Amino acid sequence: MTATITRSHTVVDSPVGALTLVATDGVLCGLYMEQQRHRPPEETFGERDDEAFGEVITQLGEYFAGDRERFDLPMTFAGTDFQRSVWTQLREIPYGETISYGELAARLGKPAASRAVGLANGKNPIGLIVPCHRVVGSSGDLTGYGGGLPRKRYLLDFERGLTAQV
Repeated sequence: MTATITRSHTVVDSPVGALTLVATDGVLCGLYMEQQRHRPPEETFGERDDEAFGEVITQLGEYFAGDRERFDLPMTFAGTDFQRSVWTQLREIPYGETISYGELAARLGKPAASRAVGLANGKNPIGLIVPCHRVVGSSGDLTGYGGGLPRKRYLLDFERGLTAQV
């Protein structure tokens, strides 16, 4: 007998545009921006349920108000073991700081895996909350971002207390 998996979603406004929140059995499994690279098809998001994401929406509001630096939410990640290890490590990057793909690879004990780290970073299914925007090129340059470089610049400037615009 196969267990039934329930997926639901909602869409909320934010300073970086509309965010689609997705949950599997009530646990956050996705946060996608408009026109995001690697965004799954809408039909995989399940029924719309604007009531099911209260705590996520509250914490996102606190983040964008400048009152929250770290999210404390139950999450589930669908990905390979390596991808999940990268996404877990992303959560350890402090608010307002950046590290390079190489540094992230070294933290994972795989110093030669910066390219693989970059690919896993780009497929992060819970962007913003799992702060993949805090990873930059080895020279400090902004390199790629599934939500687009203007959003990445906005988020980094916002976290550094700079005036930011998308």
